[in-house]
Amino acid sequence: MFVTTPPQTPAPRFSELVQSFLNGLLALDPTQAAIRGGLSILVFIGAALLIWGIRLVLKTLSERLIPADPNAPPRKRTGIGRWSMRIARIAIVLAALLIVLRVWGFDLATLSKGPVGAVLAAAGHIALIIVLALVAIEIASLAINQVFTRIAKRSKNARRASQLRTLAPVLTGVTTTTFVVIATMMTLSEVGVEIGPLLAGAGIVGLAVGFGAQTIVKDFLTGIFLILEDTVSIGDAVKIGEFGGVVEDMSLRTIKLRDYDGTLHVFPYSEAQVIHNSTKGFSYYVFELTISKSDDIERATVLMREVGDVVCKDPRFAGVALAPLEIAGVDKISDAGIVLKGRIRTAPGQQWALGREFLRRIKIAFDEGGVETPTAMLKMVAMQSPPGAS
Repeated sequence: MFVTTPPQTPAPRFSELVQSFLNGLLALDPTQAAIRGGLSILVFIGAALLIWGIRLVLKTLSERLIPADPNAPPRKRTGIGRWSMRIARIAIVLAALLIVLRVWGFDLATLSKGPVGAVLAAAGHIALIIVLALVAIEIASLAINQVFTRIAKRSKNARRASQLRTLAPVLTGVTTTTFVVIATMMTLSEVGVEIGPLLAGAGIVGLAVGFGAQTIVKDFLTGIFLILEDTVSIGDAVKIGEFGGVVEDMSLRTIKLRDYDGTLHVFPYSEAQVIHNSTKGFSYYVFELTISKSDDIERATVLMREVGDVVCKDPRFAGVALAPLEIAGVDKISDAGIVLKGRIRTAPGQQWALGREFLRRIKIAFDEGGVETPTAMLKMVAMQSPPGAS
């Protein structure tokens, strides 16, 4: 005995569903249309309230977890879930539209069985993957920044705090890249791409790219070791090659220096072979003062020590000077005069402020003490006209 399976009814085309939906709209009486219109308005009001509630929750979390800087404008506050909120808003609006279509009689169940429904289902899954990836990225970034910021604030070592603030963006970048790769693989799987062969091919391509992108890999590894070995951190005053400035940012492969005139110098780590760090642990303000050959060296030295003691004890520089002024003595004798060299040990990055005050006071002390600081002089000699010249 043979069992025959009834033939499956083919799914209606999208155009047929639209035509059926329009015919149903035209067949509605005014009362039914009014009821469905009211339900549609309620659906959109509910969607608007849902969006407003999510935004309010995220704003409250932002104010508690990320307090605003009192010196920064209010609009500069970094919010939580900005991209997730944007995509969630789109998803809520689309869901409200589908509910409204169902209220007005559109056959979504039949639509989901056809090719259009398959496409919409895949698009929904991809959208969900993107939303979850963005949420994971933003939560991970927030958690990393909060943890490192709190540890840096509690750290009694300013150097360690600076190192922690440097590690935070690097770790955030690695985490973001990881989530992006995972989301990309899941998205490709949703559209029918086989992940296994793709991963195997990616390994081979990765080897080929690795050989061709050795500089990028070198930049990344060098940057990691620079941070872990505490060679340089954000906020340090360093010099790389002919350029110097304050380290403003350290990414996965570049270090950025902000010069005194505002110029931003960007160096890949592989090009930062030698880094001169002027603010690690402690600093020295080194000075060279030139006096006249006829002046008393001992008198000038005494004045330098007195001024150094006054500057180091100044309340404005409390905790800045770490040791009394050191005078090396006569460094050289030239046509310009006698050069006296010395230095003052200061807290990291404070040598320039203290040094400027020292130079201001030593100039006044030399003038009052009669110590001459020679200056270059240019003697003008008028040439006589040769005989017979007009």
